[in-house]
This record gives sequence, C-alpha cells and structure tokens, in this order.
Amino acid sequence: MAATDTTLAFQKSDFVARSMGALLRPLQAMIAAPDVVLPATLGLMLFHSPDFNFHSIDRIALGLLIFVVFLRVCALQVPLAVEHRVNLPMLALVVLALAGALTQPNDAETWSLFAAKWFVPFVLYQLAGMVFEDSASLRKFEWFALAVLAYLSFIAICFMAGAKSLVLPHFILDEGLGIHADRARGPFLQAVANGVALNLLGLIALDSLRRKRLRGLMAVALVTALPLAILATKTRAVWLSFAGTILFLMLFSPSRRLRRTCVALTLAGAAALLMFLALADEHNDAFSDRLEERSPVDFRMAVYGAGRDMFLEKPLLGWDTAGMQAELSRRISDFHQKEFYFHNTYLEVLVRYGLAGLALYVWMIVDLFRIGRKPVRAVFPEGNTFLDEQFRSIWPLFLGVYLVNGAVVVMNYQFVNGLLFTVAGMLAAQNRRLALATNS
Repeated sequence: MAATDTTLAFQKSDFVARSMGALLRPLQAMIAAPDVVLPATLGLMLFHSPDFNFHSIDRIALGLLIFVVFLRVCALQVPLAVEHRVNLPMLALVVLALAGALTQPNDAETWSLFAAKWFVPFVLYQLAGMVFEDSASLRKFEWFALAVLAYLSFIAICFMAGAKSLVLPHFILDEGLGIHADRARGPFLQAVANGVALNLLGLIALDSLRRKRLRGLMAVALVTALPLAILATKTRAVWLSFAGTILFLMLFSPSRRLRRTCVALTLAGAAALLMFLALADEHNDAFSDRLEERSPVDFRMAVYGAGRDMFLEKPLLGWDTAGMQAELSRRISDFHQKEFYFHNTYLEVLVRYGLAGLALYVWMIVDLFRIGRKPVRAVFPEGNTFLDEQFRSIWPLFLGVYLVNGAVVVMNYQFVNGLLFTVAGMLAAQNRRLALATNS
C-alpha cells in the first residue's frame, strides 16, 4: 500500500511538473526571441486608435514585452546602460503627463492618451536597444516594417480605387469612428497619422532598396504603390513632407542607387497624379478641393489664436487637462464642435505644460537628432544590415517627417510614436556599443 501511495504521489508531481513545463514553454520561447515579441506588440498597437476600443490587448502585449525583457536581462545578467541623452527630458515629460493624468484618474481616454504620447514611446526606447542586439534581430525588424508598409499601402490604394471590401479590418470604413472617413486613413482613423506612418516606413524601405535587401518585383511594387498611397491620404502636409523627403534624397543622397529610386518615385507619383486628374469628375473634385479647401486652415487659425491667448495667461506651468479643454471650447465661438483640439503637437505641449514643458520637448528633439550623428570612428554591424552608416544620413529626414506633420496634428498615435522611438532606441544602443568597441 505504501509503495502504491508513493507511486501515485510521484505520478502527481510528475504531472504537475509536465503541466508547468508546458505552460512555461511559450514564455521560454518569448524570452529567447524578444525581437519577435516587440514587433508583434507594435503590430497590435497599429490597430488601437484613440477612437477605437481594442479591449486593451496591446496594453497586455506591452506588459508581457516588459516582463519578457526583464526576465531575459535577469537570466543573461545583461548590464543596464542608461544614458542621459533623450532619457532625461523624456522621463521628465512622462512625469509631467502622469501628474496631469492623476487629476482625472477615472477618465479612460486620459490614460490612453498618456500611454500613446509618452509612456509607450519611453518604454520602447528603453527596450529596443536590449532587444535588437545583432544583425539577425535588425533584419526581423526591417521585414516587419516592410510588411506594415505593404499592408498600409494596399488598403490605401484599395480605398482610393473604391475596392472597399478589401479594406481590412472593416472598422476603418466606419464613419462614426475617428475623422477623415473620405480619405485613406488606415487603422489610425486619421489621414495625417496614416500618411506619417507611410512616409516613415517608406524611408526604411528606401534604405532597404539602397542596400539591395529589397529588389525585383517587391522593389517595383514599392516604387509604384508608395506614391499612390501617399496621394490617397488627400492631406497636404503629408504630400509636402513626402515630396520634400524625396527631393532631398534625389539631390543629396550619397547613394547613386537611392537617387535613381527617388527619380523613379517622382515619375510614378507624377503619373499617378495625372491619372487621377484625368479620371471621373468626382476624382477631379476630390483632389482639387483638397488643394483649394480653406475651412481647415481657418479653423486651425482660430484654434491657434485661442491657444496663444491661453499660453499668455499661464506661460510657465500651463493648464490642467480638464481646464484646458473647457477653456479652449469657450474661446472658439465661430465653429461648433463637441470637442476642440489644438491640431499642433507643439502648441498643445506649450499650453498644457507651459514653457517648462516646451523646453523639455525641444531638449528631447535635439537629443534625438544627436543620437543619429555619425561617430568619429564608426564600427557598424557587419554585412548589409539595417542601421548601417548611411542610414544615419536618412535619420534627420525620419525625424523631419515626424516634426513637420506634428505641426498640423497632435501626435497621439502610439504606433507612429512607438516606431520612431524604437528606431531611436536602436541607434542609441548602437552608439553605446560603438563607444565600447572604440574604447576597448
């Protein structure tokens, strides 16, 4: 009887051990491949716009990513290298935003915007350098970026061509969600955000073309689809930033292959524009109306004027979140909307956090430019790898696209912010490794 009891107890413990092992196996796989978990998390963020409840699955994914990287750091005993550049001003902005969110602790939208604008970019900036450590992991991120570009371009072209059954997920077409339902707005539900994402991902794709990582039919598809997708956003700031980026690369890029590609993009864009202008009247009206439309400009000027006056009243520390929205609505009488927004990232920071907040934001942007500078002695990843030396000549354009469009929209789109700060985190980590290699 005792032997039987011992056997049963052993079988129970063996069953428990096997069950625990089966449950922990996925976690072990994620710890071994954080360079898959981070892009997957970014992918989920792509479908969580401020106006669409995605049941916080992206928040769960972010928490899991943090936990996975923490376990990996502990298991491998990776030394944590924290530098002041970007981190100090951004941490201060996170604290300021957190203090503002705590004044409205029961408002879900406040916390969502806090995460999208400040917390998610800060976390991804820290984690990117720990996750993307070698050429293989960088290639995974590059292919993720190209896949997202292909998806956003495809649904933008389908929307413009009227093939709306191919636009997935279908909430993109819901006119009751977000704004710009008449434009290619993608899962962001906002045309400018979609255009910024297309432009940033397009720069990554152009760098892939330069390094011949992207070639053949895929390269032809990119050159054809990207200008069409940009046109489909019907957003002047997006058009101007894309045209300026292509023109700059065409004139000043050190890569002959990239210059030729930009010429091809210019020709493809011109051909696409002529094609749409030559189509039916409704297409002619759509593009000409966007070029001539004055009402958005008049509305923005009214908002900017109200924001200027609010800043002059509280120039140092700014307004609290609830008071800022109520005061802005009170000051704008010529337009009738439920809610008013500044439509300008820098004006919102200035009014919300005062001169102190704007100074921190400018400090952060300056540091972002600085991390992309070429080191004096460069030791870059071997082979034809993403983030090589010539990518750093593209980095100022990467930031420039973000900053130009930030003047016409508040950048509260976590995928766009996450993408920018993930690449910035990779560059910062690369700088640390270069410094160690130089000093050793």
